[in-house]
Amino acid sequence: MADPLASPVPGQVRQVAPGLRQVLAPNPSPMTLQGTNTWIIGQGRVAVIDPGPALPAHLAAILAALGPGETVSHILVTHAHLDHSPLARPLAEATGAPVLAFGDALAGRSAVMAQLAASGAGGGGEGVDAGFAPDEVLADGAEVAGAGWQLTALHTPGHFGNHLSFAWGERLFTGDQVMSWSSSLISPPDGDVAQYLASLDRLAGLGARIAHSGHGPDIADPAARIAELAAHRRQREAEVLAALAGAPADAATLAARIYTATPPALLAAAARNVLAHLIDLSEHGLIAPQGALNAGAVFERG
Repeated sequence: MADPLASPVPGQVRQVAPGLRQVLAPNPSPMTLQGTNTWIIGQGRVAVIDPGPALPAHLAAILAALGPGETVSHILVTHAHLDHSPLARPLAEATGAPVLAFGDALAGRSAVMAQLAASGAGGGGEGVDAGFAPDEVLADGAEVAGAGWQLTALHTPGHFGNHLSFAWGERLFTGDQVMSWSSSLISPPDGDVAQYLASLDRLAGLGARIAHSGHGPDIADPAARIAELAAHRRQREAEVLAALAGAPADAATLAARIYTATPPALLAAAARNVLAHLIDLSEHGLIAPQGALNAGAVFERG
């Protein structure tokens, strides 16, 4: 196995702690850093969290990470993005294990995001696994157990409506909700700022000692990182309000005003984040769209 202190290498197994292994998928990008982290929980009959993208090489690496006589008993998916969920079905077919998640790609959306989706607004950013459907639905607070391990499913929407985090003792598996290297993309109608902040509050209240995310290094101080992410969102909210002070604008115009150091290729994703804040501010009555709420709406200060 790879050196636990070394940077992960796609396809190699990193022994993180007793009963916890990581296999990095070979899908690096500006949205995924080195790639998607797949987590293997337990020994003997194990659970797999976030199988990752539909890459045959990564499926082979996950199966190769199992020891002699080991089998997969559960496949857990944090959310239905293309870098997290598509390999779940091939892994289930290879192992016979069921796929467990909060629901399909539309599950968990807030009412305002369902309204936005009905207006024809599509998602953006990392890509939605629209055909994803679990074999078993995990309700908030549901427990999944195996030999020597027990995970509690926590519905933590914000980055995505069907997003789950998993608690295992003093450890948290936070998917894309809390990452050490970047803030989460919040892209309506799949993402929702109000849900995101509420989920951060919930995770902060658990007092976890360490967190493992869908991308990037482990989070050694989850409380501090969660507080930092919440503060970042509050700052972004203030920037959106300030940028609207001069004249009404849509999300793309505001993103260009605010994200002045962002590479042009990432401005579309930045505009989705701004749209999420615009919708949240509108829900709080601080701004309003000129006309119907949709992805291209022009907003003005109230």
